[in-house]
Amino acid sequence: MALPTLRIIGFIIGIFLITLAIFMVVPMATLVVFERTRDLPSFLWSSMITFVAGVALVLPGRPEHVHLRPRDMYLLTVSSWLVVCIFAALPFLLTQHISYTDSFFESMSGITATGATVLSGLDTMSPGILMWRSLLHWLGGIGFIGMAVAILPLLRIGGMRLFQTESSDRSEKVMPRSHMVARLIVASYVGITILGTLALWWAGMSLFDAINHSMSAISTGGFSTSDLSLAKWTQPAVHWVAIVIMILGSLPFALYVAMLRGHRRALIKDQQVQGLIGVLLVTWLVLGTWYWATTDLHWLDALRHVALNVTSIVTTTGFALGDYSLWGNFSLMLFFYLGFVGGCSGSTAGGIKIFRFQVAYILLRANLMQLIHPRAVIKQKYNGHRLDEEIVRSILTFSFFFAITICVIALLLSLLGVEWMTALTGAASTVSGVGPGLGETIGPAGNFAPLPDAAKWILSAGMLLGRLEIITVFVLCIPAFWRH
Repeated sequence: MALPTLRIIGFIIGIFLITLAIFMVVPMATLVVFERTRDLPSFLWSSMITFVAGVALVLPGRPEHVHLRPRDMYLLTVSSWLVVCIFAALPFLLTQHISYTDSFFESMSGITATGATVLSGLDTMSPGILMWRSLLHWLGGIGFIGMAVAILPLLRIGGMRLFQTESSDRSEKVMPRSHMVARLIVASYVGITILGTLALWWAGMSLFDAINHSMSAISTGGFSTSDLSLAKWTQPAVHWVAIVIMILGSLPFALYVAMLRGHRRALIKDQQVQGLIGVLLVTWLVLGTWYWATTDLHWLDALRHVALNVTSIVTTTGFALGDYSLWGNFSLMLFFYLGFVGGCSGSTAGGIKIFRFQVAYILLRANLMQLIHPRAVIKQKYNGHRLDEEIVRSILTFSFFFAITICVIALLLSLLGVEWMTALTGAASTVSGVGPGLGETIGPAGNFAPLPDAAKWILSAGMLLGRLEIITVFVLCIPAFWRH
Protein backbone atom coordinates (compact mmCIF):
# COMPACT_ATOMS: atom_id res chain seq x y z
CA MET A 1 0.00 0.00 0.00
CA ALA A 2 1.35 3.44 -0.97
CA LEU A 3 2.90 5.67 1.70
CA PRO A 4 0.61 8.68 0.94
CA THR A 5 -2.43 6.45 1.52
CA LEU A 6 -1.05 5.33 4.88
CA ARG A 7 -0.40 8.97 5.75
CA ILE A 8 -4.02 9.88 5.07
CA ILE A 9 -5.23 6.94 7.15
CA GLY A 10 -2.86 7.95 9.96
CA PHE A 11 -4.07 11.55 9.71
CA ILE A 12 -7.72 10.52 10.08
CA ILE A 13 -6.93 8.16 12.97
CA GLY A 14 -5.06 11.02 14.62
CA ILE A 15 -8.20 13.16 14.43
CA PHE A 16 -10.17 10.31 16.02
CA LEU A 17 -7.65 10.09 18.88
CA ILE A 18 -7.75 13.85 19.47
CA THR A 19 -11.54 13.65 19.58
CA LEU A 20 -11.33 10.74 22.03
CA ALA A 21 -8.97 12.74 24.25
CA ILE A 22 -11.37 15.68 24.26
CA PHE A 23 -14.29 13.44 25.24
CA MET A 24 -12.29 12.29 28.28
CA VAL A 25 -13.09 15.72 29.69
CA VAL A 26 -16.69 14.50 30.26
CA PRO A 27 -15.79 11.89 32.93
CA MET A 28 -13.33 14.38 34.43
CA ALA A 29 -16.13 16.92 34.77
CA THR A 30 -18.30 14.18 36.29
CA LEU A 31 -15.64 13.51 38.93
CA VAL A 32 -15.53 17.23 39.80
CA VAL A 33 -19.33 17.41 40.12
CA PHE A 34 -19.42 14.37 42.41
CA GLU A 35 -16.34 15.59 44.32
CA ARG A 36 -14.50 12.33 43.60
CA THR A 37 -11.30 13.92 42.30
CA ARG A 38 -9.07 11.01 43.36
CA ASP A 39 -9.31 9.54 39.85
CA LEU A 40 -8.87 12.89 38.13
CA PRO A 41 -5.09 12.53 37.54
CA SER A 42 -5.61 9.12 35.90
CA PHE A 43 -8.10 10.54 33.41
CA LEU A 44 -5.89 13.56 32.85
CA TRP A 45 -2.88 11.36 32.01
CA SER A 46 -5.04 9.18 29.76
CA SER A 47 -6.30 12.24 27.91
CA MET A 48 -2.79 13.70 27.53
CA ILE A 49 -1.30 10.43 26.21
CA THR A 50 -4.17 10.00 23.74
CA PHE A 51 -3.95 13.63 22.63
CA VAL A 52 -0.18 13.49 22.09
CA ALA A 53 -0.54 10.27 20.05
CA GLY A 54 -3.24 11.91 17.95
CA VAL A 55 -1.17 15.06 17.35
CA ALA A 56 1.81 12.90 16.36
CA LEU A 57 -0.30 11.30 13.63
CA VAL A 58 -1.76 14.61 12.47
CA LEU A 59 1.46 16.67 12.41
CA PRO A 60 2.86 15.18 9.16
CA GLY A 61 -0.22 16.67 7.53
CA ARG A 62 -2.54 15.34 4.90
CA PRO A 63 -0.95 14.63 1.50
CA GLU A 64 -2.33 16.77 -1.27
CA HIS A 65 -3.97 15.31 -4.36
CA VAL A 66 -4.34 11.92 -2.70
CA HIS A 67 -7.78 10.48 -2.01
CA LEU A 68 -8.91 7.27 -0.34
CA ARG A 69 -10.21 4.59 -2.65
CA PRO A 70 -13.09 2.33 -1.57
CA ARG A 71 -10.62 -0.47 -0.74
CA ASP A 72 -8.68 1.93 1.53
CA MET A 73 -11.84 2.54 3.55
CA TYR A 74 -11.76 -1.04 4.81
CA LEU A 75 -8.27 -0.59 6.27
CA LEU A 76 -9.27 2.78 7.73
CA THR A 77 -12.38 1.29 9.36
CA VAL A 78 -10.65 -1.67 11.01
CA SER A 79 -7.51 0.21 12.07
CA SER A 80 -9.41 3.20 13.48
CA TRP A 81 -11.69 1.03 15.65
CA LEU A 82 -8.68 -0.97 16.87
CA VAL A 83 -6.49 2.05 17.66
CA VAL A 84 -9.32 3.91 19.41
CA CYS A 85 -9.94 0.83 21.60
CA ILE A 86 -6.25 0.66 22.51
CA PHE A 87 -6.24 4.21 23.87
CA ALA A 88 -9.77 4.11 25.30
CA ALA A 89 -8.53 1.35 27.62
CA LEU A 90 -6.15 3.74 29.45
CA PRO A 91 -8.72 5.11 31.96
CA PHE A 92 -9.64 1.56 33.02
CA LEU A 93 -5.96 0.65 33.37
CA LEU A 94 -5.02 3.70 35.43
CA THR A 95 -8.12 4.07 37.63
CA GLN A 96 -9.21 0.48 38.25
CA HIS A 97 -5.67 -0.94 38.47
CA ILE A 98 -6.66 -3.97 36.42
CA SER A 99 -4.54 -5.69 33.77
CA TYR A 100 -4.30 -4.25 30.29
CA THR A 101 -6.08 -7.38 29.03
CA ASP A 102 -9.12 -6.57 31.17
CA SER A 103 -8.87 -2.87 30.29
CA PHE A 104 -8.78 -3.59 26.55
CA PHE A 105 -11.66 -6.08 26.86
CA GLU A 106 -13.79 -3.47 28.64
CA SER A 107 -12.80 -0.82 26.10
CA MET A 108 -13.57 -3.06 23.11
CA SER A 109 -16.87 -4.07 24.67
CA GLY A 110 -17.73 -0.42 25.20
CA ILE A 111 -16.76 0.99 21.80
CA THR A 112 -18.38 -1.92 19.93
CA ALA A 113 -21.53 -1.52 22.07
CA THR A 114 -21.35 -5.17 23.09
CA GLY A 115 -21.90 -4.78 26.83
CA ALA A 116 -19.79 -7.71 28.07
CA THR A 117 -17.90 -6.62 31.19
CA VAL A 118 -15.14 -7.73 33.53
CA LEU A 119 -15.99 -5.15 36.19
CA SER A 120 -18.11 -5.66 39.30
CA GLY A 121 -19.07 -3.44 42.23
CA LEU A 122 -20.61 -0.91 39.85
CA ASP A 123 -22.93 0.52 42.51
CA THR A 124 -19.95 1.97 44.42
CA MET A 125 -17.63 2.51 41.48
CA SER A 126 -16.14 5.86 40.50
CA PRO A 127 -18.74 7.95 38.63
CA GLY A 128 -16.02 8.93 36.17
CA ILE A 129 -15.50 5.31 35.10
CA LEU A 130 -19.25 4.69 34.88
CA MET A 131 -19.62 7.74 32.66
CA TRP A 132 -16.65 6.67 30.52
CA ARG A 133 -18.17 3.22 29.94
CA SER A 134 -21.49 4.69 28.81
CA LEU A 135 -19.75 7.34 26.72
CA LEU A 136 -17.78 4.65 24.86
CA HIS A 137 -21.08 2.96 24.04
CA TRP A 138 -22.51 6.23 22.80
CA LEU A 139 -19.49 7.10 20.64
CA GLY A 140 -19.32 3.56 19.23
CA GLY A 141 -23.00 3.61 18.39
CA ILE A 142 -22.86 6.76 16.29
CA GLY A 143 -19.62 5.53 14.74
CA PHE A 144 -21.24 2.30 13.63
CA ILE A 145 -24.23 4.13 12.13
CA GLY A 146 -21.83 6.24 10.08
CA MET A 147 -19.99 3.12 8.94
CA ALA A 148 -23.22 1.28 8.10
CA VAL A 149 -24.42 4.16 5.93
CA ALA A 150 -21.12 5.15 4.31
CA ILE A 151 -18.79 2.15 4.21
CA LEU A 152 -20.65 -1.17 4.46
CA PRO A 153 -22.55 -0.58 1.18
CA LEU A 154 -19.17 -0.70 -0.57
CA LEU A 155 -18.87 -4.32 0.56
CA ARG A 156 -22.51 -5.04 -0.33
CA ILE A 157 -23.10 -6.54 3.14
CA GLY A 158 -24.80 -3.80 5.11
CA GLY A 159 -28.04 -4.02 3.20
CA MET A 160 -28.47 -0.26 3.14
CA ARG A 161 -29.41 -0.29 -0.54
CA LEU A 162 -32.59 -2.09 0.48
CA PHE A 163 -33.58 0.52 3.04
CA GLN A 164 -32.55 3.87 1.62
CA THR A 165 -35.44 5.81 0.17
CA GLU A 166 -33.41 6.48 -2.95
CA SER A 167 -33.94 4.50 -6.12
CA SER A 168 -33.00 4.93 -9.74
CA ASP A 169 -34.99 8.16 -9.67
CA ARG A 170 -32.56 10.80 -8.41
CA SER A 171 -35.45 12.88 -7.06
CA GLU A 172 -36.20 10.24 -4.42
CA LYS A 173 -32.91 10.60 -2.58
CA VAL A 174 -33.10 11.15 1.16
CA MET A 175 -30.60 14.00 1.02
CA PRO A 176 -28.56 15.57 -1.78
CA ARG A 177 -25.21 15.52 0.07
CA SER A 178 -23.63 12.96 2.38
CA HIS A 179 -22.51 15.55 4.93
CA MET A 180 -26.11 16.72 5.30
CA VAL A 181 -27.19 13.11 5.88
CA ALA A 182 -24.52 12.76 8.56
CA ARG A 183 -25.66 16.00 10.20
CA LEU A 184 -29.28 14.83 10.45
CA ILE A 185 -28.24 11.38 11.68
CA VAL A 186 -26.19 12.96 14.47
CA ALA A 187 -29.11 15.29 15.28
CA SER A 188 -31.47 12.29 15.51
CA TYR A 189 -29.01 10.37 17.68
CA VAL A 190 -28.41 13.26 20.06
CA GLY A 191 -32.10 14.16 20.16
CA ILE A 192 -33.20 10.62 21.10
CA THR A 193 -30.45 10.49 23.74
CA ILE A 194 -31.66 13.72 25.34
CA LEU A 195 -35.33 12.71 25.24
CA GLY A 196 -34.42 9.30 26.66
CA THR A 197 -32.49 10.92 29.50
CA LEU A 198 -35.41 13.17 30.41
CA ALA A 199 -37.87 10.26 30.21
CA LEU A 200 -35.75 8.00 32.45
CA TRP A 201 -35.26 10.88 34.90
CA TRP A 202 -39.01 11.45 34.98
CA ALA A 203 -39.62 7.70 35.43
CA GLY A 204 -37.60 7.58 38.64
CA MET A 205 -33.87 7.41 37.91
CA SER A 206 -31.40 9.98 39.18
CA LEU A 207 -30.13 12.35 36.48
CA PHE A 208 -26.72 10.65 36.48
CA ASP A 209 -28.22 7.17 36.05
CA ALA A 210 -30.65 8.47 33.42
CA ILE A 211 -27.81 9.95 31.33
CA ASN A 212 -25.78 6.73 31.50
CA HIS A 213 -28.66 4.41 30.69
CA SER A 214 -29.95 6.60 27.89
CA MET A 215 -26.53 6.56 26.18
CA SER A 216 -26.29 2.82 26.75
CA ALA A 217 -29.81 2.10 25.47
CA ILE A 218 -29.70 4.23 22.30
CA SER A 219 -26.37 2.62 21.36
CA THR A 220 -27.84 -0.82 22.23
CA GLY A 221 -24.77 -1.33 24.40
CA GLY A 222 -25.96 -2.55 27.78
CA PHE A 223 -23.52 -1.12 30.33
CA SER A 224 -25.33 -0.14 33.52
CA THR A 225 -24.41 1.78 36.68
CA SER A 226 -25.47 -1.17 38.86
CA ASP A 227 -24.47 -4.83 39.08
CA LEU A 228 -28.21 -5.59 39.07
CA SER A 229 -28.63 -3.76 35.76
CA LEU A 230 -32.21 -2.43 35.39
CA ALA A 231 -33.44 -4.71 38.19
CA LYS A 232 -32.16 -2.06 40.62
CA TRP A 233 -35.08 0.18 39.63
CA THR A 234 -38.46 -1.28 40.50
CA GLN A 235 -40.55 1.43 38.82
CA PRO A 236 -42.36 -0.08 35.80
CA ALA A 237 -42.08 3.27 33.99
CA VAL A 238 -38.26 2.97 33.99
CA HIS A 239 -38.46 -0.43 32.33
CA TRP A 240 -40.94 0.63 29.63
CA VAL A 241 -38.96 3.78 28.81
CA ALA A 242 -35.80 1.68 28.46
CA ILE A 243 -37.67 -0.67 26.11
CA VAL A 244 -38.72 2.24 23.89
CA ILE A 245 -35.19 3.67 23.73
CA MET A 246 -33.70 0.28 22.84
CA ILE A 247 -36.21 -0.14 20.02
CA LEU A 248 -35.49 3.37 18.71
CA GLY A 249 -31.77 2.58 18.70
CA SER A 250 -32.36 -0.61 16.70
CA LEU A 251 -34.26 1.11 13.86
CA PRO A 252 -32.54 2.42 10.69
CA PHE A 253 -31.32 5.95 11.32
CA ALA A 254 -31.53 6.68 7.61
CA LEU A 255 -35.30 6.49 8.05
CA TYR A 256 -35.14 9.10 10.80
CA VAL A 257 -33.43 11.31 8.24
CA ALA A 258 -36.23 10.58 5.78
CA MET A 259 -38.82 11.56 8.41
CA LEU A 260 -37.00 14.81 9.12
CA ARG A 261 -37.07 15.46 5.37
CA GLY A 262 -40.85 15.14 5.28
CA HIS A 263 -41.39 11.41 4.64
CA ARG A 264 -43.56 11.03 7.75
CA ARG A 265 -44.49 7.42 7.09
CA ALA A 266 -40.96 6.21 6.29
CA LEU A 267 -40.66 4.12 9.46
CA ILE A 268 -44.17 2.71 9.29
CA LYS A 269 -43.88 1.64 5.64
CA ASP A 270 -40.45 0.04 5.98
CA GLN A 271 -40.61 -3.74 5.69
CA GLN A 272 -37.65 -4.27 8.01
CA VAL A 273 -39.15 -2.16 10.80
CA GLN A 274 -42.45 -4.01 10.46
CA GLY A 275 -40.61 -7.31 10.76
CA LEU A 276 -38.68 -6.28 13.89
CA ILE A 277 -41.74 -4.92 15.67
CA GLY A 278 -43.71 -8.03 14.70
CA VAL A 279 -41.03 -10.36 16.10
CA LEU A 280 -40.91 -8.39 19.35
CA LEU A 281 -44.70 -8.30 19.86
CA VAL A 282 -45.22 -12.00 19.12
CA THR A 283 -42.34 -13.01 21.39
CA TRP A 284 -43.57 -10.71 24.18
CA LEU A 285 -47.06 -12.25 24.08
CA VAL A 286 -46.01 -15.89 23.76
CA LEU A 287 -43.19 -15.87 26.30
CA GLY A 288 -45.04 -13.42 28.56
CA THR A 289 -48.08 -15.68 28.75
CA TRP A 290 -45.86 -18.70 29.42
CA TYR A 291 -43.94 -16.83 32.14
CA TRP A 292 -47.21 -15.67 33.74
CA ALA A 293 -48.55 -19.24 33.75
CA THR A 294 -45.41 -20.61 35.44
CA THR A 295 -44.99 -17.90 38.11
CA ASP A 296 -47.10 -16.00 40.64
CA LEU A 297 -46.63 -12.66 38.86
CA HIS A 298 -49.52 -10.58 37.55
CA TRP A 299 -49.85 -10.85 33.76
CA LEU A 300 -48.75 -7.22 33.22
CA ASP A 301 -45.71 -7.69 35.46
CA ALA A 302 -44.81 -10.92 33.67
CA LEU A 303 -45.20 -9.15 30.32
CA ARG A 304 -42.95 -6.28 31.49
CA HIS A 305 -40.20 -8.64 32.63
CA VAL A 306 -40.37 -10.55 29.37
CA ALA A 307 -40.64 -7.42 27.19
CA LEU A 308 -37.52 -5.84 28.66
CA ASN A 309 -35.37 -8.97 28.55
CA VAL A 310 -36.55 -10.01 25.09
CA THR A 311 -36.09 -6.51 23.65
CA SER A 312 -32.65 -6.31 25.25
CA ILE A 313 -31.58 -9.59 23.64
CA VAL A 314 -33.16 -9.03 20.20
CA THR A 315 -31.72 -5.52 19.92
CA THR A 316 -28.37 -6.87 21.27
CA THR A 317 -28.38 -4.36 24.12
CA GLY A 318 -27.70 -6.64 27.08
CA PHE A 319 -29.73 -5.02 29.88
CA ALA A 320 -31.29 -7.51 32.27
CA LEU A 321 -34.31 -7.48 34.57
CA GLY A 322 -33.48 -10.42 36.79
CA ASP A 323 -31.63 -13.59 35.80
CA TYR A 324 -33.66 -14.90 32.88
CA SER A 325 -31.37 -17.93 32.64
CA LEU A 326 -33.25 -19.30 35.66
CA TRP A 327 -36.63 -19.25 33.88
CA GLY A 328 -36.27 -22.80 32.59
CA ASN A 329 -34.93 -24.69 29.59
CA PHE A 330 -37.54 -23.35 27.15
CA SER A 331 -36.72 -19.70 27.83
CA LEU A 332 -32.99 -20.48 27.93
CA MET A 333 -33.07 -21.94 24.43
CA LEU A 334 -35.33 -19.17 23.14
CA PHE A 335 -33.04 -16.41 24.45
CA PHE A 336 -30.06 -18.15 22.84
CA TYR A 337 -31.83 -18.10 19.45
CA LEU A 338 -33.07 -14.51 19.85
CA GLY A 339 -29.52 -13.30 20.38
CA PHE A 340 -28.78 -13.98 16.71
CA VAL A 341 -31.68 -11.91 15.35
CA GLY A 342 -30.41 -8.38 15.90
CA GLY A 343 -32.08 -5.12 14.98
CA CYS A 344 -32.28 -3.30 11.66
CA SER A 345 -29.55 -2.52 9.18
CA GLY A 346 -28.24 1.02 9.63
CA SER A 347 -28.96 1.00 13.37
CA THR A 348 -26.73 0.61 16.40
CA ALA A 349 -27.83 -3.02 16.92
CA GLY A 350 -25.68 -6.05 16.14
CA GLY A 351 -26.65 -9.60 15.23
CA ILE A 352 -27.47 -11.06 11.84
CA LYS A 353 -30.08 -8.30 11.30
CA ILE A 354 -33.78 -8.88 10.75
CA PHE A 355 -33.71 -8.12 7.01
CA ARG A 356 -31.52 -11.14 6.27
CA PHE A 357 -34.12 -13.44 7.81
CA GLN A 358 -36.84 -11.75 5.79
CA VAL A 359 -34.89 -12.05 2.54
CA ALA A 360 -34.14 -15.70 3.31
CA TYR A 361 -37.90 -16.32 3.72
CA ILE A 362 -38.63 -14.62 0.39
CA LEU A 363 -36.02 -16.79 -1.34
CA LEU A 364 -37.39 -19.95 0.27
CA ARG A 365 -40.93 -19.11 -0.78
CA ALA A 366 -39.80 -18.34 -4.33
CA ASN A 367 -37.91 -21.63 -4.60
CA LEU A 368 -40.90 -23.59 -3.35
CA MET A 369 -43.17 -21.84 -5.85
CA GLN A 370 -40.64 -22.60 -8.60
CA LEU A 371 -40.87 -26.30 -7.74
CA ILE A 372 -44.65 -26.18 -8.06
CA HIS A 373 -44.63 -24.01 -11.22
CA PRO A 374 -41.31 -24.71 -13.01
CA ARG A 375 -42.03 -22.36 -15.91
CA ALA A 376 -43.29 -19.47 -13.84
CA VAL A 377 -41.32 -16.22 -13.65
CA ILE A 378 -41.35 -15.27 -9.98
CA LYS A 379 -40.39 -11.72 -9.06
CA GLN A 380 -38.42 -11.44 -5.83
CA LYS A 381 -38.69 -7.99 -4.27
CA TYR A 382 -38.02 -6.65 -0.82
CA ASN A 383 -38.80 -3.16 0.42
CA GLY A 384 -39.50 -2.05 -3.14
CA HIS A 385 -36.13 -3.28 -4.44
CA ARG A 386 -35.48 -6.24 -6.70
CA LEU A 387 -33.43 -8.98 -5.06
CA ASP A 388 -30.63 -9.39 -7.57
CA GLU A 389 -27.95 -12.06 -7.47
CA GLU A 390 -25.43 -9.73 -5.81
CA ILE A 391 -27.67 -9.08 -2.79
CA VAL A 392 -28.48 -12.77 -2.38
CA ARG A 393 -24.79 -13.71 -2.64
CA SER A 394 -23.77 -11.12 -0.05
CA ILE A 395 -26.40 -12.34 2.43
CA LEU A 396 -25.31 -15.96 2.02
CA THR A 397 -21.64 -15.02 2.40
CA PHE A 398 -22.18 -12.97 5.52
CA SER A 399 -24.45 -15.53 7.17
CA PHE A 400 -22.00 -18.36 6.48
CA PHE A 401 -18.97 -16.53 7.88
CA PHE A 402 -21.01 -15.24 10.82
CA ALA A 403 -21.74 -18.84 11.84
CA ILE A 404 -18.19 -20.01 11.11
CA THR A 405 -16.73 -17.20 13.23
CA ILE A 406 -18.86 -18.20 16.23
CA CYS A 407 -17.92 -21.87 15.79
CA VAL A 408 -14.18 -21.15 15.56
CA ILE A 409 -14.21 -18.83 18.60
CA ALA A 410 -16.18 -21.38 20.63
CA LEU A 411 -13.67 -24.10 19.68
CA LEU A 412 -10.73 -21.89 20.66
CA LEU A 413 -12.32 -21.13 24.02
CA SER A 414 -12.92 -24.83 24.60
CA LEU A 415 -9.27 -25.45 23.78
CA LEU A 416 -8.38 -23.08 26.63
CA GLY A 417 -10.42 -25.16 29.07
CA VAL A 418 -13.61 -23.05 29.09
CA GLU A 419 -16.69 -25.24 29.65
CA TRP A 420 -18.92 -25.70 26.62
CA MET A 421 -21.91 -23.56 27.69
CA THR A 422 -19.69 -20.58 28.46
CA ALA A 423 -17.64 -21.11 25.29
CA LEU A 424 -20.62 -21.37 22.94
CA THR A 425 -22.78 -18.61 24.39
CA GLY A 426 -19.75 -16.37 25.00
CA ALA A 427 -18.73 -16.65 21.36
CA ALA A 428 -22.30 -16.09 20.17
CA SER A 429 -22.99 -13.14 22.49
CA THR A 430 -19.77 -11.27 21.66
CA VAL A 431 -19.97 -11.76 17.88
CA SER A 432 -23.68 -10.83 17.92
CA GLY A 433 -23.01 -7.90 20.24
CA VAL A 434 -25.47 -9.05 22.92
CA GLY A 435 -23.02 -8.88 25.84
CA PRO A 436 -23.94 -11.36 28.56
CA GLY A 437 -24.01 -15.04 27.67
CA LEU A 438 -25.72 -17.92 29.47
CA GLY A 439 -24.68 -20.00 32.45
CA GLU A 440 -23.33 -19.20 35.88
CA THR A 441 -20.07 -17.58 34.76
CA ILE A 442 -21.03 -15.11 32.01
CA GLY A 443 -24.82 -15.10 32.39
CA PRO A 444 -26.91 -12.04 33.31
CA ALA A 445 -25.84 -12.41 36.96
CA GLY A 446 -22.12 -12.89 36.19
CA ASN A 447 -19.36 -11.34 34.08
CA PHE A 448 -16.32 -12.27 31.99
CA ALA A 449 -13.67 -11.61 34.67
CA PRO A 450 -13.08 -15.30 35.57
CA LEU A 451 -12.12 -16.25 31.99
CA PRO A 452 -8.43 -16.71 31.08
CA ASP A 453 -6.63 -13.74 29.52
CA ALA A 454 -6.26 -15.57 26.22
CA ALA A 455 -10.03 -16.10 26.13
CA LYS A 456 -10.61 -12.38 26.65
CA TRP A 457 -8.38 -11.49 23.70
CA ILE A 458 -10.19 -14.01 21.51
CA LEU A 459 -13.58 -12.64 22.57
CA SER A 460 -12.34 -9.08 21.97
CA ALA A 461 -11.52 -10.10 18.40
CA GLY A 462 -15.01 -11.58 18.17
CA MET A 463 -16.55 -8.27 19.25
CA LEU A 464 -14.62 -6.39 16.57
CA LEU A 465 -15.52 -8.93 13.88
CA GLY A 466 -19.19 -8.84 14.82
CA ARG A 467 -19.40 -5.07 15.00
CA LEU A 468 -17.72 -4.58 11.63
CA GLU A 469 -19.91 -7.29 10.07
CA ILE A 470 -17.18 -9.91 9.55
CA ILE A 471 -16.38 -9.31 5.87
CA THR A 472 -14.98 -5.81 6.53
CA VAL A 473 -12.18 -7.46 8.52
CA PHE A 474 -11.79 -10.58 6.37
CA VAL A 475 -11.17 -8.53 3.23
CA LEU A 476 -7.89 -7.36 4.79
CA CYS A 477 -6.72 -10.99 4.97
CA ILE A 478 -6.72 -11.38 1.19
CA PRO A 479 -3.15 -11.03 -0.25
CA ALA A 480 -4.55 -9.21 -3.28
CA PHE A 481 -5.72 -6.41 -0.99
CA TRP A 482 -2.12 -5.46 -0.15
CA ARG A 483 -0.81 -5.55 -3.71
CA HIS A 484 -0.30 -2.19 -5.38
